[in-house]
Amino acid sequence: MAASQEYMDKMQLRQNYRNLWHTDLLGTIQADTPYCCFAFFCGPCASYLLRKRALYNDMSRYVCCAGYMPCSGRCGESKCPEFCLFTEVFLCFGNSVASTRFMLQDEFNIQTTQCDNCIIGFMFCLQQLACIFSIVAMIVGSSEIQEASQILSCLSDMVYCTVCACMQTQHKVEMDKRDGKFGPQPVMAIPPMQQMSRIDQPIPPSVGYPPQPAYGQSYGYPPPQAQGYPAAGYPPSAYPPAYPPSGYSR
Repeated sequence: MAASQEYMDKMQLRQNYRNLWHTDLLGTIQADTPYCCFAFFCGPCASYLLRKRALYNDMSRYVCCAGYMPCSGRCGESKCPEFCLFTEVFLCFGNSVASTRFMLQDEFNIQTTQCDNCIIGFMFCLQQLACIFSIVAMIVGSSEIQEASQILSCLSDMVYCTVCACMQTQHKVEMDKRDGKFGPQPVMAIPPMQQMSRIDQPIPPSVGYPPQPAYGQSYGYPPPQAQGYPAAGYPPSAYPPAYPPSGYSR
């Protein structure tokens, strides 16, 4: 019960995140077409590489399903993390993709847009519908229903593979942003102080006073850092100073 409550608390907290993915699911194919094709035809390999990269290539931090499943920490990850990750991405591919997604969302406070939620929800609904048709076809024995269930199963598998490939491409693009591969990101500047005046009021001449600093800035001090999604400085300060490892280079 405690684990379930903790999971529900994390899901509730994730709904309050304010940052957005660098690209949504609909734009992933255009954002990185080669990687999207790679993730579609070799999803487990992409999932393995993405999880390792999400851990800053430090496999000593690896936990099965990123700590989001009851089996996490009970699979001997500390002894052979590479083999455990290999097993996870092939036997629990869907969970491996979702776990990497939750890791990135919790690390960077990224919310899932309504469009992304609709796409993921459609994928789940289609899978459930295909399962229901398969059960009905097995009970009734109708050839028409059996054929419809096979069509739905193929369609749901295709949608599943496509959505997972788009999700993994979304994760890859987000980590490219994290690692500075897009260059320095623009930071929102603090606007200068505005004064109320009539439209016909002339600008008063200078009478020897030094120019006033911008709003929120005092003499001798640099302008404060704008808050929001940082352009660099990953991983966040919540991680120990050892992460990323000292050999990590951008």
